[in-house]
Amino acid sequence: MKRKIKMGMVGGGRGAFIGAVHRIAALMDGHIEMVCGALSSDPENAKLSGLDWYLPEERSYGSYEKMIKTEKSLPEGERMDMVVIVTPNYLHYEPAKMAIENGFHVVCDKPLAFSTEEAEKLAILVEKSGLVFALTHTYTGYPMVKEARNMIKTGKLGKLRKVIVEYPQGWLSTALEQTGQKQADWRTDPKRSGKGGAVGDIGTHAGNLAEYITGLKITRLCADVTTFVGGRRLDDDVNVLIHMEQEVKGILHCSQICAGEENDVNIRVYGEKGGIEWHQHDPNTLLVKQSGKPVEIYRAGTDKSYLGARAMANQRTPGGHPEGYLEAFANIYRNVAHLIQARIQGLEPDPHSFDFPTVHDGVRGMRFIDAVINSGQKNAKWVEV
Repeated sequence: MKRKIKMGMVGGGRGAFIGAVHRIAALMDGHIEMVCGALSSDPENAKLSGLDWYLPEERSYGSYEKMIKTEKSLPEGERMDMVVIVTPNYLHYEPAKMAIENGFHVVCDKPLAFSTEEAEKLAILVEKSGLVFALTHTYTGYPMVKEARNMIKTGKLGKLRKVIVEYPQGWLSTALEQTGQKQADWRTDPKRSGKGGAVGDIGTHAGNLAEYITGLKITRLCADVTTFVGGRRLDDDVNVLIHMEQEVKGILHCSQICAGEENDVNIRVYGEKGGIEWHQHDPNTLLVKQSGKPVEIYRAGTDKSYLGARAMANQRTPGGHPEGYLEAFANIYRNVAHLIQARIQGLEPDPHSFDFPTVHDGVRGMRFIDAVINSGQKNAKWVEV
């Protein structure tokens, strides 16, 4: 029998940043319902946060350990099916590990873990378990990002040559962490964020986007890593030369000190025949460029027959109606839900259901962080990823 997928959340309570985004995205298509949570490490905040989301008192837990143990004891169909982890980086591994060991699927915010060692351990656990594990690299969920990937896969650009991917922000252009701002505080703390600052927080998104669209892995890199803000303990500006498979070369830039910038994620990819360009600030548009021809403007919209199947499968609105960040986020959750539903029913999943970042993408992200920091410490020497 087809039913909604039941979700439990770790973190994301009152005062959290990304938890609300996850909840909206997960519930958007009606395939998932939130049935329980350990929404804060503070038991009182966890309880109050549970009330905010109308959770039964007995299923608003004071710790993820209690949530996982208690939920496992409930009958199938009543207990949660998957655990969503929206905590700071250093609190990803243990709840993910416990969820997997107790038979629950996992959706985890990025980066995957505090360290590469933790990430690799999780990947082994996921492989052995056969469970679904998704990582929320949001930008892969945009329909026109998927169209760009399809164009490259089908050879429209010819042999690839160059990738330029950027993620500038400006919110940490001053020492915001010294004011007590919660998000700035933990993101600039190596004990909670890990060894990467900007590179871990947004550089991993840029690297993942480059690999997703091109279908190629970053193999080597040379990084200039800087901390501009005095007293800050982690990087806030990173410029990277990258080499990818098939002799593709590129530039990756991520920064949190570009004053005035918001989240200007953008990417350009060039091949022998032409190029594509996509900006998150105008996510419904994909520019397609070919030598000697006018620039083509591809637009998202359910009535556009020229788009590929993957882009069409991840659209919701008619042409001209903006489809943005929450919808892209929701595409990850919808695909995960479809895959879990197929498993529950014993059916063959739709191929589109597998289109989401996995634990292996998370491991690559952690190795990317390691390589960038390693290169930066060696005065921008080339290192292997």
